[in-house]
This record gives sequence, C-alpha cells and structure tokens, in this order.
Amino acid sequence: MLNSSFNFYFSSLTFQTFCKMSYWFHRNPLKGTAVQKFEIDLFAHAPEAIKILGDLRQSRARLLELLVDPNHTTDQVNSALKLYMALARGLILQPGDEAAASKLCKSLTYRWSNSLLDGVSVSKDAVFEIGSMLMNTAFWFMKHAVAIAVREKVEMEDAKEVHSCLRKAAGLLQFIQDNLLAQLTEKAVEGGDLDGKVVSAYLYQCTAEAQEVTIARAIDLRHNPILISALANETSQMFTNAANCLNPLNFESFKRWKSYFLLKAKFYKAYSFNFQGEALLSQDKCGDAIRSLRESKSMYAKARELAVEYAKFKGKGTQAKPERHSFFTRLLPILDRTLEKCERENGFIYHQKVPFDPVELEINEKTHGLVTPDQYEMPTVSPLWTTMAYAAFDGSNLKKENKSKAERKEEEEVKPVKEVPIQDSETKHASESGCIIS
Repeated sequence: MLNSSFNFYFSSLTFQTFCKMSYWFHRNPLKGTAVQKFEIDLFAHAPEAIKILGDLRQSRARLLELLVDPNHTTDQVNSALKLYMALARGLILQPGDEAAASKLCKSLTYRWSNSLLDGVSVSKDAVFEIGSMLMNTAFWFMKHAVAIAVREKVEMEDAKEVHSCLRKAAGLLQFIQDNLLAQLTEKAVEGGDLDGKVVSAYLYQCTAEAQEVTIARAIDLRHNPILISALANETSQMFTNAANCLNPLNFESFKRWKSYFLLKAKFYKAYSFNFQGEALLSQDKCGDAIRSLRESKSMYAKARELAVEYAKFKGKGTQAKPERHSFFTRLLPILDRTLEKCERENGFIYHQKVPFDPVELEINEKTHGLVTPDQYEMPTVSPLWTTMAYAAFDGSNLKKENKSKAERKEEEEVKPVKEVPIQDSETKHASESGCIIS
C-alpha cells in the first residue's frame, strides 16, 4: 500500500532504485537582473548603515553567482539565500516594528528579466525584488534536481535529494503565491514571472514532477495497481492544471512549456488506465480491463503526438525528449502484452462485453496530497538592522550623483544569464520503470 509519507519509501530497505530522468524534464531559463549597488542616501555617516549596504551588495551578488550553476550544493544556495533575505527583509519591513512597512521599500529601482517573456520588468518595490530572487532560487532547485537525476549512477540519497529539491522549489513558489503577490504595490506584468498564473503553473509543475519520482518508485516496488493508478491520475491532473494556468497567456513563447504539460498529462493518464486495467483483470473484470487498456493505448498515442508537437515549438529553455526515455517507451509493449492477454482470455474464458466507456479513474484518499511543498519561511531580520542603523537611512530618494553614461548603462542593463549546462546522456535501463539499480 502506498504510504502517505514519502519518507517511508526512503527508509525502506527494499527501496533501492531511482529513475534516471535523462531528457525527462523541461526547464526554463533563469531570470537575469541588473547590477544593484544599493545606493541610498544617509542622514549622517553611520558605519552600521554603510555595512548593511555593503553586505546587501555582496550577498546579492554571491547568491546570483551560485544560481547560474546547478551543480552547487543545496547547503551553499540555502546559506546564501538566507543571508540575503535576512538583509533584504529590512527593505520591506521596519526593523523593530515589523507590523509597519519599511521606509526603504521604494528607495531603489530593481530590474529583472522574465523566464519566458521578452523584455525587462522594472519596479521600485522591494517586494518585487524579493519575489524575483525567490523565483530564481526556485528555478535553481528545479535545475539542481535534473543535475542529480542525470548522473551515471544515482544512489538512494540522490533520489531523496531530487524529491526534496522539487518540494523546496514548490515551497518557495507557494510562499510567493501566498505572501508576496498580494503585497506588490505595482501590478505584475502579464506573463511575467510574478504573474499569479505563471507562479501557479510553476508550482503545479514542481509538485507533479516530485510525484513522478514517487510513481517510478511505486512501480518498482510493485505496489497495489489501483493505488498507482490513482497517483498517476492525480499527477496527470496536476500537469493539466499547470497547462490551464497558461491558457489566458496567449504568448508564442509559452507554447512549448504548455505543450510539455499537456504531453505529461496524457502520458500519466495512459499510466493510470494501464494500472487500472491490471487491477480490473486481477478482479476477473476482463471486459472492463480491456476497455481501460484500450483507453491507455489511446492516451499513449496522444502523448507521442504531443511529444512531436512539443519538439517543433521553438522557444527558451531546455529541450525535453521524454519519448526517448525508457520510462516512456516501456509502457507500450507492456500495454500490448496485457491487452493481448485480456482479449485472448476474454474470448476463451470470460466472454464479457467490453463497455463503450472506460471505468472512471480514481483519486484515492491515500494518495491525494502525497507530495506537498516544503514550507518556506523568511529568515528573521539581520541583527545589523538596529534602530540606530535604520534611522540613519533617508528613504526619500536615491543618491543624486553625477554618473557617467557607462555607470548608468551598468545599472540598467539586464544581460541573459550564462548558465552552466547540465550534462545529459542517453542511458538504457533494466528495471521495470526504467530505473537504475543502485
């Protein structure tokens, strides 16, 4: 039986396999941002306030430096994120009285690109800065999960980290959705990364992909077919929900991402009907089993068509090739063998009528919500934000300095991020779900 806690799987001695998800995930590019020097007027020379500005510059630059490489450790990124967020918290909430907004919330201009939408979003809202940085960090966790999953040999601890990274990414996105979007003082650009529809699409994606890991494990451990069917159906619905979030965003650059969601939705619907058919056959409901397996083949064919369509779309982000992965290709021969067996036995033994409509799929209570986001909480404000340091800042405007054209360009220019590529390779797998035995 599928346990309601994913940690159960990892503590099980029999749980020793993990899918090598080569070409399995689609990833959009990181967000770019302009250099932020944190130049804010001071009422008087205050060493504590000057140190805050210097630490903000350094911690922001350090975090951005880490995010370009998905091979860094989660500890490195978590530490850098915590340091920057503890400092940036003083820009949105008044230190010592966090029920009040900081006078510095609109003292700086922030410039960020979006993962898919062309152009640059500009805002004087520090909430916009924090939301954009958390989005970028969520993207890093998604990419780090892929970097681990495509290793030549994936151990059990690696599998746990892949699942954990996807949950952490989901937790960051959930925090943005629940706490930051409503606080934005300027309406987010439609289709931008802080558009609620885009945040929701990413959130569904992370949660669904974490459940993909669970499904592969459940298959290898030969759990109850009806429970696997229910989990696959739920995962299919999550991918469908992600695609639905993008429906109002009629941008060419979103078509490939949406197509990825649709093909994954059909693929897991095929898996759901396949395992439903297996369960029905075990109950001697051969006619119903045949209908479920035929529906599975239909969903699988649609998933292959969508994979071809996905490959035709040009756009930003990595190119997933799920139809090449053994987790995808192994389903069809299993389907064919099981369906052939059902039809043969129905002709010789059962003589049951094959219904016009398939048996309705289940979303079992034991699998519902199996994967939940790893809750994120902003760190407490940095101790550097003393009452005296905060009082030294003049939040009315930016420093008025005669800057050169080159300096102004540096502050306004948002360059595309040069990401360290994830090394991928095609690998054949021997286990039932297409996983490597560790």
